[in-house]
Amino acid sequence: MTTTGLGSLPGDDIREWTKVLLEAVDIPFLAELPARPYGDMLSRAIAVLTELAADLQPAGWRLTGGSDPRASLDQRRARSLLAEDLDVLEELADGYTGPLKVQLTGPWTLASTVELPRGDKVLADHGARRDLAEALALGLGEHVAEVRRRVPGAELVVQIDEPGLPAVLAGAVPTASGWGKHRSVDGPGAVELLSLVTTAAPTVIHCCAARPPIEVFTKSGATGVAVDVSLLGTAAWDQIAIAAEAGTTLYAGVVPTTGAIPNPEQAAGPLIRRWRELGLDPELLKQVVITPACGLAASPSPSDARARLHLLRRVVDAVGEAADA
Repeated sequence: MTTTGLGSLPGDDIREWTKVLLEAVDIPFLAELPARPYGDMLSRAIAVLTELAADLQPAGWRLTGGSDPRASLDQRRARSLLAEDLDVLEELADGYTGPLKVQLTGPWTLASTVELPRGDKVLADHGARRDLAEALALGLGEHVAEVRRRVPGAELVVQIDEPGLPAVLAGAVPTASGWGKHRSVDGPGAVELLSLVTTAAPTVIHCCAARPPIEVFTKSGATGVAVDVSLLGTAAWDQIAIAAEAGTTLYAGVVPTTGAIPNPEQAAGPLIRRWRELGLDPELLKQVVITPACGLAASPSPSDARARLHLLRRVVDAVGEAADA
C-alpha cells in the first residue's frame, strides 16, 4: 500500500514543495501551485499544447485559431513556468529511482472550459474538441518524454484530471449565452477522446464527484481511478468494486483537504467499512493508494498541507491492520 497527493498545493515555493514530496509520499509528483500566475491546472495543460495556440482572456483560456506557439505571450509564460518547475525537479530528483507522477487536465474538462476563437466552449464543436484532445495527447507524450529524460530513474505515472466530465455526460455545461446547456456526450464518445491520453504512461484518472464515471475511465485504458471517498454513493462504490476486482488501482481520497485533521483511524474508517460491506477481498485493499480527498491548494497554509500529506502513511498502517484482521 502506497501514498501520493493529487497535484495542487498551497503557496508558491516549488523548490520547497519538491523537497517535501520526494520524502513525504511514496509516489512523489510534480506539484501544481495555483497561487502562482500560470500555475493552475488549466495553464499547465495549455503549456503542453504544442500544436495549438491559446491566450488568456478575462473569462479564461481561449484558442486563438493558429498553430504558432509564439502567438500567445500567456502560453509562452505558462510553458516557461513549467520548464522552470522541471529544472527544479531534475536538480532535486537527481539519482531518484521509483514511481513519479505528473498531472494534466483531461480533454473533456479542457473542452468544457476553454473557449473557441469566436466564443462558446470547445465542447460545442465536435471537430474542435477532437483537435484539442489530439493536441493534448501529443503534448502529453512530449511532456512525459521530457520528464523521463530529466529523471531517467523514474517510473512515470500520469494523472488525468477530469472534474468536468460528469457535467459533460449529464448535459449540464452552460452555453455561452447562459440560457441553455451543451448537448450531453454519451459514454462511448467520452471514452473515445479519453483513450487518446492514456497511452503515454500508466494512467490514473482523477474525478472528485459523487458519481464519477468509473466505467468510462476503465474503458478508456486507465490503470487507476482517483476519487473522494467521502462523496461516493452506493452506485459509485459498485462500479469501483467491479474495477478493483478487474485489476484497476483505487486511489482513495480519505484525508480531507480542509477542516480538522482526523486521526488515522477516522480517515481510514469509511474506506474499510465500504470494502467490507462490498465483500471485497482484503488483499485487494492492500493495493489501494491512499491520498488526500482532492488537491490541497485550498489548505490554509503549506504547513497544514504538509501535515495532511504526512498523515497518509499513518492511514496506510490503519488500513493495513484492517486488511490483516
